[in-house]
Amino acid sequence: MKYRLLGPTGLYVSELCLGTMTFGNQGFWSVIGGLQQQEVNSLVHSAYDQGINFIDTANVYSFGESESLLGQSIKDNKLPRDKIIVATKSTGPMDESPNGRGHSRYHIFNEVDASLKRLKLDYIDLYQFHGLDPLTPLEESLSALNDLVRSGKVRYIGICNSPAWQIMKALGISREKNYSEFISTQSYYTIAGRDLEREVFPLLRDQKLGLMVWSPLAGGFLSGKYQRNASSPEGARRAGAFDFPPLNKDRAYTCIEAMEPIAKAHQVSVARVALAWILTKKEVSSVIIGAKTPAQLMDNIEASELVLTPEEISQLDAVSALPKEYPGWMLDFQSVYRANPPVKAK
Repeated sequence: MKYRLLGPTGLYVSELCLGTMTFGNQGFWSVIGGLQQQEVNSLVHSAYDQGINFIDTANVYSFGESESLLGQSIKDNKLPRDKIIVATKSTGPMDESPNGRGHSRYHIFNEVDASLKRLKLDYIDLYQFHGLDPLTPLEESLSALNDLVRSGKVRYIGICNSPAWQIMKALGISREKNYSEFISTQSYYTIAGRDLEREVFPLLRDQKLGLMVWSPLAGGFLSGKYQRNASSPEGARRAGAFDFPPLNKDRAYTCIEAMEPIAKAHQVSVARVALAWILTKKEVSSVIIGAKTPAQLMDNIEASELVLTPEEISQLDAVSALPKEYPGWMLDFQSVYRANPPVKAK
């Protein structure tokens, strides 16, 4: 397992992070996983044994059950607290009360305490906003996060699923107020969905933020189960009630068809190629992998050892390239004049 610094910190995280969306069986989350304690213990143990030191969960995953299963698994597996980095999140509805959601100081404080109790931990390594709250002033939310860091309940803070302007606005407020700053974003990124490269990637490079990638296999679409002009495999997640995240499937099939010969040449799965391609991107700190079975987990973990050739990377970059959009194409056009140093006139 390889390790990368998480954003502008000195914290090393494994380049593969264990995701826990498959943990628990509450509500519609059961469609994604439905794993219970014994199965969770096995996955967590295997991940840790393979060098994964980073685990990501959220309060809304199975409405708290995922956090509870993870916390018990850490205890059952006797994992050393100082050797694992636990990330969780809040934003979404946890009950039907008017204040049971969002980023108010009231809700954030309540949810941190609830997450700590479920996780059976004294502190959270990385606490993240799971999305946006259009009602609560950003200053209130950032102030609450800052107080949680100062209290020791939270060590680092991050944000998820946010546009570049919102992330930069938050960083500006935190710097003005001398608050703790977001050190990472958790965002959707895959070879079949590279939208993040338009605005967020330049921000990550400029501000030195870390990137945690969620759904790198596009909700299982790049798992190798799906073929163009073939019916969806029985029991596949996207064939059921959770066809998410949104995907241009024609473009995705083109990516799959480009990855298949590469996978065959390396004698690996298409999924492993898709993950290895993401790991070639220097903006990426860690890729979140989820699994229902130990076999799925191990196949994903082995992506860390797959080295794609420069030719293979270029081929996959080309076939999955984003269509040009404004102002991107204009910026490229106008930047040509700075591409080479000036030549001294004779």
